[in-house]
Amino acid sequence: MFFRKKSQIIGLDIGSNTIKVAEIVESKKGQTLSNFGMLNIPPGIIEEGSIKDHAAAAAAIREIFKANNLKGRNVAISIGGYSVIVKKINVQTMTEDQLQETIHFEAEQYIPFDIKDVNLDFQILGESEHNPNQMSVLLVAAKKDMVTDYIHLVELAGLNTVIIDVDAFALQNIFEFNYTVEDESVALIDIGASKTSLNILRGYSSVFMRDVSLGCGQINQQIASLADCSLEEAEELKYSKQPKAISPADLQGIVSSVVIDWTTEIKRALDFFYSTYPEDVITRIVLSGGGANIREFRDLLAADASADVEVIDPFKNFIFESDRFDSSYLEKIAPQAAICMGLAIRRIDEK
Repeated sequence: MFFRKKSQIIGLDIGSNTIKVAEIVESKKGQTLSNFGMLNIPPGIIEEGSIKDHAAAAAAIREIFKANNLKGRNVAISIGGYSVIVKKINVQTMTEDQLQETIHFEAEQYIPFDIKDVNLDFQILGESEHNPNQMSVLLVAAKKDMVTDYIHLVELAGLNTVIIDVDAFALQNIFEFNYTVEDESVALIDIGASKTSLNILRGYSSVFMRDVSLGCGQINQQIASLADCSLEEAEELKYSKQPKAISPADLQGIVSSVVIDWTTEIKRALDFFYSTYPEDVITRIVLSGGGANIREFRDLLAADASADVEVIDPFKNFIFESDRFDSSYLEKIAPQAAICMGLAIRRIDEK
């Protein structure tokens, strides 16, 4: 018996390659996984976070809600990429109401877009480490046209957007829910289809964040080019045990070259972090997204970053009925489910 609250929402992760939905409800035993589903969408509908075909994307969202018998209409979604800026800044100590009035002025020097073209939000983190007269603030700016685009898409699907989160924050939410947070620096890295998100945490605080345009789609594009096939066929070849249109050696060569690119770019971002925080040491990296399943990438990253690398389990602390969910299936898709699960634990009455 589940107890559904009015504040409850459905997590909706709208990716370039896959749409995921998750519903978490309160049961007598605790947080329970009520529903989870994934649906692959054809290439070109959503590209690098930009919605190219609203009608097709909305149809896919309606399809996944119907297939999973989801009745709720309130959803939490997330955005990321170059249209979203997240930055830790220091400002003169003031109340939250005072900052609300001056945030546009404070943000203008940090945002590479016209301040009139962005939606702003912030969270006060506390006193600045270096100046007792200042406070640290986490500033979030998202381009209005991107936000409007996603709200319109959700409306087309017959749903109601009640929370718009940032991909990296959704990932942080689910990590903190499932894992013991120590006083250490941890890098959360999500390798999606077209975007990689990096969020470095110190305890419960995000201290560094970066998105780069790298992802699993690179593998598909190189397979499609070499095998002279469509991107859909390339996706099938990538997971085929005996691919006919491409040799196993060529397939392995493509994967190896791509994961080297990923590791190089991530190492560059980590080096930039170390230049800003030279006393910090990242000893733990937690991976999510489809790229987390590639063992060669995990091994290479662990060696290059001199850190322990693990794959996130976003279902770890949730209760689920074994007759409704196959544990082996959940284990297989766990890395791809992380952001969606992070959205599903949000509530309407939260900030």
